[in-house]
Amino acid sequence: MNIKKTKLQGVYILEPNVYSDNRGFFMESYNRSVLKKLGIDLAFIQDNQSLSKETGVLRGLHYQLNPKAQSKLVRVVTGAIFDVVVDIRENSPTFGQWISVILSEDNKRQVIVPKGFAHGFCTLVPNTNIFYKVDEYYDPNLERGILWNDPDLDIDWPVSNPILSEKDSKLPLLINAEINFSIKEDRK
Repeated sequence: MNIKKTKLQGVYILEPNVYSDNRGFFMESYNRSVLKKLGIDLAFIQDNQSLSKETGVLRGLHYQLNPKAQSKLVRVVTGAIFDVVVDIRENSPTFGQWISVILSEDNKRQVIVPKGFAHGFCTLVPNTNIFYKVDEYYDPNLERGILWNDPDLDIDWPVSNPILSEKDSKLPLLINAEINFSIKEDRK
């Protein structure tokens, strides 16, 4: 497995080893001991799956507050997404900065989203199926988000008029969002 660091501390792009032949392919999409050897020690406890039927579906930017903040390992089973991770750790030198990566069934890349980061994605093709692991259970009372088109973030989304849930269309700007993350907390 190859691991690529990003400009955001703790956010990594993973490229698994894929073994292909005339029958198809095999890959190990998750191996805790391999990730641990690479310096990523996350104990995932729940798997989630999301299907977006149309191109241009945008989900996010989501996160959970402490003490139920979640780290995620995100991958695409079928289809393709423009995946975005935003640093929302208040005292971080990269606070408010973001990275994007294309995750697809073809490139088989995955992204590690640590606690203290908001996450969202936009589908690039119809019938895109996302699978992700989390290291904390979902708590609707601690679920939060940031508006996808916050002008201070200036994310270069591949759509200007995405398909949004009602909830996502009403999320606050980062400047008004409730956050409770700092670098010190992330290093515990």
